[in-house]
Amino acid sequence: MIMQPEQVTQTLVVETVQEVLKKKDLPAASELHLGILHEGVYAQVMHIGPYSEDGYTIEMLHEFIENKGYHRSGKHHEIYLGNPRRTAPEKLRTVLRQPIR
Repeated sequence: MIMQPEQVTQTLVVETVQEVLKKKDLPAASELHLGILHEGVYAQVMHIGPYSEDGYTIEMLHEFIENKGYHRSGKHHEIYLGNPRRTAPEKLRTVLRQPIR
């Protein structure tokens, strides 16, 4: 999940994916979609480090939610703020967000 500016439309996403697929074999590109997420209230935390090491941060987030008297509602999701091709793994930033009730 990556936040997009307002000028990015579904039409632009479809056209861009079609252009990319003409030049590169990226099977997962056809699964790309633009959507608005309506999740209500949530708790979130910033994880700094490799994606493979976010389990501890997720556990801390879940513990925080329980300690505040809330309950998880649905699956957590991740918002990636860095480019893993250009950023050292220990400097990657990921917002971990958990819907709550």
